[in-house]
Amino acid sequence: MKYITNSYEETERAAADFAGTLKGGEVIAMYGGLGAGKTAFVRGMARAIGISSHITSPTFTIVNEYEGRLPLYHFDVYRISDPEELYEIGYDEYIGSDGICVIEWAELIEDILPERYIRIDIRKNSAMGDDYREITVKYIG
Repeated sequence: MKYITNSYEETERAAADFAGTLKGGEVIAMYGGLGAGKTAFVRGMARAIGISSHITSPTFTIVNEYEGRLPLYHFDVYRISDPEELYEIGYDEYIGSDGICVIEWAELIEDILPERYIRIDIRKNSAMGDDYREITVKYIG
């Protein structure tokens, strides 16, 4: 599945469309550089599953929890120096839950991603415009 967006709002709408396919228990591994739109995508997903809280990237807290139609566990592992650190905060309990686990900077913990997950790549292309994004969704496992 692929989305092309040209604004923050379009990125959120693409995420809401994608979130309509989620039933709970999914692990979503997000890839993309700084400012690619990963958190904007998470915001769109959160709105679609009934979360009205302000969504921010948990850069310093590592995980934020939100309640909606489905629980959302939003990880930002950018500051993790060793993937094993995640187990200290209950990573395996989140991953094994009925909620949706979204992991920003997933490339840093690929060794501990579950066998089955959804990979989302968000790529900017300045030649197409400052707000242009290609969002690719791939089911792994």
